[in-house]
Amino acid sequence: MSHRFSLLPVLLTTTVLVGPVVAQDGTVQLNEISVDAVGPSASAPGPAGSGGLNVSAGDAGTAATSGGGGGPSGITGYTARVSTAATKTNTPLIEAPQSVSVVTREQLNDRNVQSFTDAVNYVPGAISSRSGFDPRFDQVFIRGFDVLTNQGIYRDGLRVIGSGFAYPKSEPYGAEALTILRGPASGLYGLGSPGGILDITSKRPVFVPFGEVQFQAGSFGRVQGNFDVGGPIEGSGGTMAYRLTGVRREAGTFIGLGTNDDQLNIAPAFTWKPSADTTFTFLSEFQVTNTPAATFFYNDPGFRVSKFYQGDPRFIGLDQTQYRVGYAFEHFFTPDLVFRQNFRHYGLFLSGKYVDINNINDARTIGTRDTGYIREGLVQQTLDNQLEARFATGPVAHTVVGGVDYARYSLSERLGFGLAPDLNLVTRNYGQQFIATPPLGSASRQTQDQVGVYLQDQAKFGDFILTVNGRHDWVFQDNYATPDSAVSRQDNSAFTGRVGLGYVLAPGLVPYASYATTFTPQVGLDRNGQAFKPATGDQIEAGVKYLIPGTNIQTAFAGFDINQSSILIPDASNIAFQTAGGAVRSKGFEAEATANLAPGTNLTIAYTHVDIRFVKSTTFTGDSLNGNRVSGIPSDTYASFLTYAFPLSSALRGLQIGGGIRYIGSSYADDQNTVRNTAVTLYDALVAYDFAALDPKYKGFRAQINGYNIFNRSYTTCSFGFCNFNQPATVIGSLIYRW
Repeated sequence: MSHRFSLLPVLLTTTVLVGPVVAQDGTVQLNEISVDAVGPSASAPGPAGSGGLNVSAGDAGTAATSGGGGGPSGITGYTARVSTAATKTNTPLIEAPQSVSVVTREQLNDRNVQSFTDAVNYVPGAISSRSGFDPRFDQVFIRGFDVLTNQGIYRDGLRVIGSGFAYPKSEPYGAEALTILRGPASGLYGLGSPGGILDITSKRPVFVPFGEVQFQAGSFGRVQGNFDVGGPIEGSGGTMAYRLTGVRREAGTFIGLGTNDDQLNIAPAFTWKPSADTTFTFLSEFQVTNTPAATFFYNDPGFRVSKFYQGDPRFIGLDQTQYRVGYAFEHFFTPDLVFRQNFRHYGLFLSGKYVDINNINDARTIGTRDTGYIREGLVQQTLDNQLEARFATGPVAHTVVGGVDYARYSLSERLGFGLAPDLNLVTRNYGQQFIATPPLGSASRQTQDQVGVYLQDQAKFGDFILTVNGRHDWVFQDNYATPDSAVSRQDNSAFTGRVGLGYVLAPGLVPYASYATTFTPQVGLDRNGQAFKPATGDQIEAGVKYLIPGTNIQTAFAGFDINQSSILIPDASNIAFQTAGGAVRSKGFEAEATANLAPGTNLTIAYTHVDIRFVKSTTFTGDSLNGNRVSGIPSDTYASFLTYAFPLSSALRGLQIGGGIRYIGSSYADDQNTVRNTAVTLYDALVAYDFAALDPKYKGFRAQINGYNIFNRSYTTCSFGFCNFNQPATVIGSLIYRW
């Protein structure tokens, strides 16, 4: 039995204001935050009026904290000036000694992003199509490394833990922004992917009343409703605010045959701000999703994808229920001394049933099939305590942040496997035969506790910016094969860090260089019964960032070289086991430009070249992979997206048009490098109209049409020797009302 569903996640180990939410008087734009005095010498954290960032009314309450977990700020259109992801402090992007990209709310709105894999389509260094069409997981690769299975997904600065097949999914409509930090981040965040992290900032309450409702309909039977409402709570004296966001979707997929992409999501949030120095924000979410458990098609020899769908509508659903509750708290003792605490509890419960075609006869009339049944429960808690201080020692200005964080998860899993009736490939009798649910085996359980202590200093002297951090982690993992089996205990500890130096060459122009390390625990035992040591890695990065003075145009260029060692490979002495003796190397460069040229007129450009190869690895047959490229990772990608809003003086005022181009270069279909995926160029489009241009009484009404892969380019993507189809042309229309 092949059980590709169960293997693939392990193996795979993106003036007219058109679009913004507007408050009652039309002056407050909720997805635009303007920050004054953002530059190499102004990034103090204090509350407004206390000598810190001076934020406009548009920022009223949108960031629950001023540092780690608070998300990006200084947002105008597609550009953001400040991000907390790289340093856990309010640091201008040009000062961070690593590559950072921010996908703002306006970008998500204009592209009507439906999944977080789609969100990174126009971000350098990130890809999401390595497995072809797969709505089950938020799987993203950064600089060639898997972020999902290496625990590199974060929400509000806290890790979103996944294991087995249980990986929490995130709804883009509930996000204020998405930040991608490229390169190792273990020096602040602990264990994770050497490629970087992806941090989602949840929508937060604001202290101005607002609302939005959307109705969407589109290809493959998609019908969806969204709402987002909030504002101050009456009678609270301006100290309390709420926000309620929700999504309800019923949709099919291009596969047909009963495959769904359904979702219910509701996210209540509440902020209490008793004084200018203290803020407490409660964040929560409840979500139910139903997607196909099998999204693949049978592969014929020679890397050819057949038209025979692996699944069956009688036995297909992947049902996932998840919830989260948590908070973000901060208190300023003085304008230069602040304490923050971020906490979240997450629960996820999954039930998946799938059918797999494991063989087709020579006459291509009969397909033999097997089944799988998976039930999992994952519960996790994450806590981060931070203390940030700002002070000077002579001519050197310091921003120091230190903290202790804790993460724990517990995974329970039961699996069952069986046989399904043969599929008649001539009549394709999908859904016409009874398929028995296989009995579940004994439960297995896995728990992991991680404790980390970290310290960072950002020192500014003259035009130099030195960032140094270090962190020590202790990771304890227990594995129970069955409830009655002996525990397999695995303890790891590691010290990681980063040092980066930038120099303000001219206003807004900062070249920099950095060195960072990372580690990733690995589950299992070698042939001697010893636990695997963690995979470790390091990166050298150098680049230049330029924020053009007096504009909302910023550019960045970076070169990188990442080495990861002690990864698991087949043991040459006994291929039934693995050994932590492998190594890979990823090197390349990225270029990025983001510009807000006028309200509703924005541009993003992203180019990436990455060369990721096996330094030391073998196949299960003992053949060397040394020097081969890792499959499914394109060498070159280019993406740009442009929107244009016609000005008030134009006869076409109220109209916004836009389009994007995505070039995905060739890659190898297998790690043996015998066959290549061909390059493909895809095109997206946007047309929207603001009805206030017809008459002011229609203020807030907007119609929008988004097209994806509009020329219906049919292509497959192969990795690890397995190939799958990608999403065909898709169109979604939206009717939106904002107040």
